Amino acid sequence: MTAGRGRFGIVGTGWRAQFYFRLARLLPAQLEVVGLVGHSPDRTEAASRQWGVPAYGSVAELVASQRPDFVIVSVPWPATPGLVQAAVELGVPVLSETPPAPDIDGLRRLWQVVGASGLVQVAEQYALMPSHASRLALARPGAIGTVTSVQVSSTHLYHAVALMRTFLGARFETAKVSAGTFVAPLIDPLVKDAWTDDDRPKDAKTTIATIDFGGSMGLYDFTDNQWHNQLRSRRIVIRGSAGEIANDEVVRLVGPRTIVRSPLVRRQTGYDLDLDGFDTDHISLGDTILYRNPFPGLRLSDEEIAIGTMLIAMAAWSRGEGAPPYPLAEGCQDHLIGLAIEESASTGAPVTTSVEGWAAAKP
Repeated sequence: MTAGRGRFGIVGTGWRAQFYFRLARLLPAQLEVVGLVGHSPDRTEAASRQWGVPAYGSVAELVASQRPDFVIVSVPWPATPGLVQAAVELGVPVLSETPPAPDIDGLRRLWQVVGASGLVQVAEQYALMPSHASRLALARPGAIGTVTSVQVSSTHLYHAVALMRTFLGARFETAKVSAGTFVAPLIDPLVKDAWTDDDRPKDAKTTIATIDFGGSMGLYDFTDNQWHNQLRSRRIVIRGSAGEIANDEVVRLVGPRTIVRSPLVRRQTGYDLDLDGFDTDHISLGDTILYRNPFPGLRLSDEEIAIGTMLIAMAAWSRGEGAPPYPLAEGCQDHLIGLAIEESASTGAPVTTSVEGWAAAKP
């Protein structure tokens, strides 16, 4: 075994679990899948053959046989808490898919059972995507002053909330959520993995919410299937006391009577006579490199880069060699606020979240 390689098991065989199998195959010096556990015998056997990974009947069997550094739980929401608990009871670090439980009661029960263990992380990868990571590298040192608001129109609920909280530095304080919805016709040309070849407009729901974090705020704007529907752009605006980042442009005050606008520029190889192959190289602001692709040459999508980064961080943390990538408390808070958005949108009334047990978690 290569020194420092992260050895992990996967519970689940679905669409999201496939990312982990693929990345481990692409990064054999850093990652190794040592076993899998599935629900459907046929799908489990097929995944075992496809990836050359032994299958086990339970988390306990996998852990007893392979002693992985950590286990990934990538299953439907209702099944997640029980499998996370099973791994924690075996003393194994866990990376749980989002969200870690389906509802508020489930979040509370999960925290009561496993929160004190310190063994659970959540696979919240959005802030690790190259574009968001570059914006974060610019905002955190104060390039636009104190960040006061974040507007997200790209992904839904807990993922959007995670981006807001990350840029704002929001923790576990109460949040007041006011949300509403409206329905309008929209063509939906693409779904997750295919063209629909259907150009008929259909009713699509848009949810808009404001989130008052107390001294800072978030604006949530999401339309059904906005992840995949290329007829709706993805937007993010990070506003600070001395400027703002709007998508790939930053405006800021850099001196007396001096306001400048600068683009965030992605260097993408493979265009025209660049024969290095299609790949993300880096993202820069002028001559400052804000982000470098940690996996050059693998031709990964932004989503794959983010998930790969999360896996490498999880492997290092599980060995005591790095910071926790995204603790359970953070994932619980993201979903708590996401659920409040849904509740407010449904009832038409503001919802104020409570301070939960995970608020006592260490930063």
